[in-house]
Amino acid sequence: MKHGIYYAYWEKEWSADYVQYVEKAARLGFDILEIGGTPLPDYTGDDVKRLKTAADANGIRLTVGYGPSAEHNIGNQEVRGKALEWYKKLFDVMEQLGSSTLGGALYSYWPVDYSRPIDKEEDWKNAVEGIQIMAEEAAEYGVNLNLECLNRFENHILNTASEGVKFVRETGKANVWVMLDTFHMNIEETSIAEAIRTAGSLLGHFHTGECNRMAPGKGRTPWREIGEALRGIGYDKDVVMEPFVNMGGQVGQDIKVWRPLCGEITEEQLDQDAKDAVRFQRYMLDGVMD
Repeated sequence: MKHGIYYAYWEKEWSADYVQYVEKAARLGFDILEIGGTPLPDYTGDDVKRLKTAADANGIRLTVGYGPSAEHNIGNQEVRGKALEWYKKLFDVMEQLGSSTLGGALYSYWPVDYSRPIDKEEDWKNAVEGIQIMAEEAAEYGVNLNLECLNRFENHILNTASEGVKFVRETGKANVWVMLDTFHMNIEETSIAEAIRTAGSLLGHFHTGECNRMAPGKGRTPWREIGEALRGIGYDKDVVMEPFVNMGGQVGQDIKVWRPLCGEITEEQLDQDAKDAVRFQRYMLDGVMD
């Protein structure tokens, strides 16, 4: 497995100058930096070159995460056309960056507005149709779509691994995969290990974090069981940790971080915690200690 971290561990907004985090991720012992998709379609050629050069120089591979805005809801037929145009720009930049992994609630939008009536059956049908169209576009750029199963408070279409598998099979597209996240699984799954086994060969991307959204090793998540399950299905793809510990900004607002989860912490301590977490994660999931 290759191990990564989401840039927003250090940030308060859904976009940033990712170059600084490329260098940081490499220094702390990661293989991957996951960046946010929001600003990428507006990147200039120089922006792309600068980020790609940094990634190559530091031996870091880039993956992309995106929580679609309502106007990018591929399951909404009214906005689908414009959403696809935006996604095609994203795919183009991803191809230039050498990034083939896009993950998130790509079948819908995030977070869902539950003040409106919910029709899961109809939304599911429209989402499958939208992802089928989107997958064909993504395939032209060598991009894989990883559909994240979220907890019930953030989305209603895919909450469990079994739903993710059913949905992916309905799309019938080779570049559409299930994406699981230990934070969401902690809420929705009876057994996290069994959920991993349910996803099996369809598991394309894996996010980690404690049930309190802290870095792996700082909570009560059953990491040994998770490692055994991942190795049991022969998972050899990416494992990206996605801790959120800081208040403030749009990230803190959307993730609902209402207190500093690690107390008043310096960037140096955040770095040390990330370094410790990736060593812990490699040991628990791969069974190796550097």
